Amino acid sequence: MTRPLIFSLLVGLILASTLQLWPSHAQETYRDQIAVLMYHHVSDEAESAATVSTDLFRRQLSYLKAKGYHFITMGDLIHYYEGASVPDKAVLVTFDDGYRSFYTDAFPILKELDIPAVNFAITNDLNDPDRPDIPALKPEQIGEMLAYRPGMFNVQCHTNALHYKVGHESALTGRLPTAAGTLENDEEYAARIRQDSNSCANKLQELYHDPKAAQTYAYPYGIYDATAQAYIQEAGFRYAFTIVSGIATRNSDPMAIPRINAGHPGIEPEYLDKSIQLRTQRHTSP
Repeated sequence: MTRPLIFSLLVGLILASTLQLWPSHAQETYRDQIAVLMYHHVSDEAESAATVSTDLFRRQLSYLKAKGYHFITMGDLIHYYEGASVPDKAVLVTFDDGYRSFYTDAFPILKELDIPAVNFAITNDLNDPDRPDIPALKPEQIGEMLAYRPGMFNVQCHTNALHYKVGHESALTGRLPTAAGTLENDEEYAARIRQDSNSCANKLQELYHDPKAAQTYAYPYGIYDATAQAYIQEAGFRYAFTIVSGIATRNSDPMAIPRINAGHPGIEPEYLDKSIQLRTQRHTSP
C-alpha cells in the first residue's frame, strides 16, 4: 500500500471520528452566504491528498444536491458581491491548477448533475499542456467547456507562471534571486508581478474573446500579501480566493475569499455537508 493511500486512509478515519463528535443540532440551512468548495484533481488512477476519485466526486455533489444545496456560477458570486442575492445554501465549486482531469473526469460529472464550476489555471501551461507532470487543460478543451452553456463553466487565473517556490518563498510574494546574484528590489519585484498578472489576464481575454474576461484569481498555495494583491488588482482582477477555511459572506474581503476544502480522498459526503454547516454556524451564531 502506498504512503499517500495510507495517509489518506488515516485522515479518513480521523475525519469520520470527528464527524461523530459534532452536535446533531447544527443548523440545516443558511442565507446570504456562499460555501466555496475547493478541488484540485479528479482521477481514478492518481493518489494524493489533493485527489478524489470520480465516484467520490459524484457522491459528494449528489449528496449536497439531495440535501438542498444550490450550486451557483462564478457570475452569481460576482453579482452577490455587487449586491445581488443568492439562493439559500449557495455553493460554488472551484478547482485549482488547471489540470486536464477537470475536462476528462470532472466535466462529464458536472454536466450530468447540472453543476457549474470554475478552474483557476496556470495560463503559461496553455503553451504546452503536455509539459507539466500532470497534463494541463488544452485551449480547445477550455473552448468546448466555455461554449457548453455560457457562464456555467469558467477558467480564471492561478498566475501565468508563478506557481512555484524558491526555498520557502512563494514566487508570488517573495523577492527572488536575480541574474546578478542579488535579491530583487521593490521595483524589480513589482515589474515581475505586474508582467505575470497582465499575461494571465491577456491569455484569458484571448480564450474568451472578451476584454473583460479576467476577473477572478486564486493565490498559489494560498499565499498572498497586500503588495501582491495591489499588483494583481492593477491587471483587472477584482476577486481572489484563498485556502483559508471558511464561508464567504458580504463581509469577506473580495480579494481574500475563503474556501472549504472538498478535494481530499477522505472527505465523504456527510463530512463535507457537516463541514459546510459548521463553518456557517460559526458565522451566524450570536
